[in-house]
Amino acid sequence: MKLLAVGASYRTAPVAVLEQLAVAPAELTRTLDRLVAQPYVSEAVLVSTCNRVEVYAAVSGFHGGLGDICAVLAEQAGAPPAALANHLYVHYDAAAVNHVFRVAAGLDSMVVGEAQILGQLRDAYHWAAGADSAGRLLHELMQQALRVGKRAHAETGIDRAGQSVVSAALNLAAEQLDGTLAGRPALIVGAGAMGALSVATLSRLGAGPLTVTNRGPTAPCGWPSRTGPALFRWPSWPTRSPQWTS
Repeated sequence: MKLLAVGASYRTAPVAVLEQLAVAPAELTRTLDRLVAQPYVSEAVLVSTCNRVEVYAAVSGFHGGLGDICAVLAEQAGAPPAALANHLYVHYDAAAVNHVFRVAAGLDSMVVGEAQILGQLRDAYHWAAGADSAGRLLHELMQQALRVGKRAHAETGIDRAGQSVVSAALNLAAEQLDGTLAGRPALIVGAGAMGALSVATLSRLGAGPLTVTNRGPTAPCGWPSRTGPALFRWPSWPTRSPQWTS
């Protein structure tokens, strides 16, 4: 058996395609079952986040495994495999291991070094273990990947890269507002990793109330809906948050 990683991310696919490929939590077990029921796939872990949908699999052959995984992804997206071909990337054997380790370390994230992906990988692994779709090969891969991710964040400070970008932007804003953002209302456009980091930083600075507008109809994965700011879909936020209308 060899490792095969197949997926799409913000680097290769538009948001509309990622939304088609995304697997809701209620569908995860069924999708994992479909993957390991394929002739060439014996183990599978499925990672489905805002910015990526990836399958890590143990396969008995490259071409057969790739065809099996693409067929399941195409069924999930409701599109023919050929329609997804330009958006998918493929890593095999040692290259697959390297890719998963890069993902775990945050090197492949939209915000380089963001730590949220590590928790998402852990959740995907636990889900696969609970569904009995992860065997010896993927247990070893995922456990090693989680260790690599933890070490990368603990020993390199890579997660500070995204924080530096947000801090610099907010410092510039504060310079235009008497040197402080405390007590200032703020509108964050986009609820991805950078948006979440902006909310956390603004909260620490005492800014508020905070409003987030996002193109999706619901809070994105990992968003702190209970304790976070008001979240409105992009077309409706001007009427729902009149303080931002001119």
